[in-house]
Amino acid sequence: MEEKMTALNSKEQRTVLKRLLAYTKPHIKPILLAFALLLLTTIGDVLGPILIKIFIDDYLTVGHFPYEPLLMLGIAYMGIQVLNVFVTYFQLYKFQEVALKIIQQLRVDVFSKVQSLGLRYFDRTPAGSIVSRVTNDTEAIKDMFVFVIATFIQSGFLLVGILTAMFILNVKLALFCLIVLPIIFMIMVIYRRLSSKFYLDMRERLSQLNAKLSESLQGMSIIQVFRQEKRLRKEFGDINEKHYNAGMRNIKADGLLLRPAIDLVYVLALIIVLSYFGISSFENPIEIGVLYAFINYLDRFFEPVNQIMQRLSMYQQAIVAASRVFRLLDDKEMAPEQPNGNDNKVDEGKIEVRNLSFSYDGQRDVLKNIEFTALPGQTVALVGHTGSGKSSIINLLMRFYEFNRGEILIDGVSIKDYPMNVLRDRMGLVLQDPFLFYGSVKDNIRLHNEGITDEEIEEAAKFVQADSFISKLEDGYDHQVVERGATFSSGQRQLIAFARTIATNPKILILDEATANIDTETEEAIQTALAKMREGRTTIAIAHRLSTIQDANLILVLHQGEIVERGTHQELLALKGLYHKMYLLQNGSVERLEDVVS
Repeated sequence: MEEKMTALNSKEQRTVLKRLLAYTKPHIKPILLAFALLLLTTIGDVLGPILIKIFIDDYLTVGHFPYEPLLMLGIAYMGIQVLNVFVTYFQLYKFQEVALKIIQQLRVDVFSKVQSLGLRYFDRTPAGSIVSRVTNDTEAIKDMFVFVIATFIQSGFLLVGILTAMFILNVKLALFCLIVLPIIFMIMVIYRRLSSKFYLDMRERLSQLNAKLSESLQGMSIIQVFRQEKRLRKEFGDINEKHYNAGMRNIKADGLLLRPAIDLVYVLALIIVLSYFGISSFENPIEIGVLYAFINYLDRFFEPVNQIMQRLSMYQQAIVAASRVFRLLDDKEMAPEQPNGNDNKVDEGKIEVRNLSFSYDGQRDVLKNIEFTALPGQTVALVGHTGSGKSSIINLLMRFYEFNRGEILIDGVSIKDYPMNVLRDRMGLVLQDPFLFYGSVKDNIRLHNEGITDEEIEEAAKFVQADSFISKLEDGYDHQVVERGATFSSGQRQLIAFARTIATNPKILILDEATANIDTETEEAIQTALAKMREGRTTIAIAHRLSTIQDANLILVLHQGEIVERGTHQELLALKGLYHKMYLLQNGSVERLEDVVS
């Protein structure tokens, strides 16, 4: 299960923000252009009330209408408003364009990271949680770049411009209005601390919802067969209820600290302004234009403040989402690294395993001092009860996991010293449950390896006896495969997987109970194909049905991570040990079974 995250403190939030802003470096020019346009719109917003103040104080007189100055004022005011519309459009367009490019790159980075993570990460992290980080979390980050940063900068420009204009009009009154700034700042700090916890909880719950949904969709057949619908609905409902409660806590914080609290501060500032002008009117006449401008600026001052407070909600969501994304990007559970650039090649396929021990969790060994040699053209079979370590040997051979105790050599060279592309090209793996992708049958055999021709695909299919059913499909090799190949039988999927492996012509063949899902008639045909596949290749085969590996050159019997018996089929039967008991359990009579039990 994925480790639960804790709420971020101020320093951690600043670190996350700094990493997010680093993604803007390739887009400095369009961002500077957007800032310049933003500055123009701010100047336009600040100049509007000043022009109206000039009109009220200098030209609004009964019986007096200076046509030319008023016309110029009107044209200037309308020109500023019209220009602001176009400048605002291009400014928002630029900001959103940059934001989408940044998120596009971030998603590529996250997806690339997922491809390079070791299988240990996927062992402990639900698939739905990973999907949530690549989709939901990056979408929240996009909202920050599109709305929050632009709003914060625009509001900052506007606040500076408004305060400057207020000081120009009346220094003393502007100083009085500054009293509200510490109050606003305090509200922001309180909101940030509360909402950080709530949004983190919401993100975690959303991740759990995706994980539960993914699990349910993948196991739908089992859910329906065992009538688990009610239990799954309850579990999903419980997680959904927790997500709702986290959302409601955040809504309460928003409802109290965003608009209502700021509106209260606005009323306080308005009382200060009106009281100042009211008291001043007893001694000196007041300028109506100045009063209008101050009230207008006060209103405009709190408009960006309200926008900032509203965007704080998005900001907190984005920071929490980004912290989850960066946590994935920073995960050190990488796939085993291989050197690049050397000329090590797999020519013969001789495998030597020496004193190999391995643990998944670092505490309990699942493999203990494993040693064997598989010569080119030989078949080495691994048998044993569930949990004996068979698949773990395969995982290490395929470099899915790193190991530090013991050695695995191929042609006398450590498996760690081969470039990964060499290992992948020269080792063919067929699993018990093959995976088929969206696309055609041809695409699933080729797997976008352009070096494999259509003729070689058909030859590989004929070689493993798959051509007989593929040619009967509506579009033959161009037949479209749905998700995981659900419209094919288990045997048909396995045959396509065999063709996929043979098409690459591997030097080492690894079979993980590859005939388990194939019917008896198909198995007879494929055993003939497997015999041909093994010619000239080193084959490591996991087998539960002992009848499928009786011709193996070497059979290793594993028990609790150790090799307890080794030899050929006949030699192991003669030992009358664990292999003999397994053989009787699968093939013996009732009397023999009773002897084994006794």
